Amino acid sequence: MRPWIIGQVLQASAFQTFRGEELFPGTQVEQLDEIAAYIRDTADTLYHPVGTCKMGNDPMAVVNSRLQVHSIQGLRVVDASIMPTIVGGNTNAPTIMIAEKAADLLMAEEPTPVRN
Repeated sequence: MRPWIIGQVLQASAFQTFRGEELFPGTQVEQLDEIAAYIRDTADTLYHPVGTCKMGNDPMAVVNSRLQVHSIQGLRVVDASIMPTIVGGNTNAPTIMIAEKAADLLMAEEPTPVRN
């Protein structure tokens, strides 16, 4: 019997008619340390990273509410990395809204003179 709960649940007789061949992690994975190693080796981000340049006022925040990088004049971050945590759905729509907000912020500002 597998020591983790989902392994035990899926082996219950109630699932017999639905249960086919186990593909992942495979029947050779039996112990908790083996399942932990399997998860470490196969887990992926699904290419939706967020929070690497989070917005906020706390010491770990990188940008302010105007998308400006703290302590660096003239630099903004306008992508999903400013979200403090991942949203419950796809990151595409919130990222588009971040870009729209950035466009509004930039359009409302006085143009910066070009230096030669």
